[in-house]
Amino acid sequence: MWVQLAILVIAALVSYALAPKPPQPKAPSLSDFDLPVAEQGRPVPVIFGTVTVTGPNVIYYGNLRTTAIKAKGGKK
Repeated sequence: MWVQLAILVIAALVSYALAPKPPQPKAPSLSDFDLPVAEQGRPVPVIFGTVTVTGPNVIYYGNLRTTAIKAKGGKK
């Protein structure tokens, strides 16, 4: 029984040592993703049915104005 256990352990170690090592994946960059954009002048596709859109363009509303929030909150 001890001999079989020793052979099993040695076979597992040899198998682990001789296994091919997988290559390290490269870190993803921003160009790897197809993110929706909002560009003026870019056509908005009209789609009927189920279709994968590779470069979606969301509706662009133009120059939006911002207003500062003047109310304080969060403290009691």
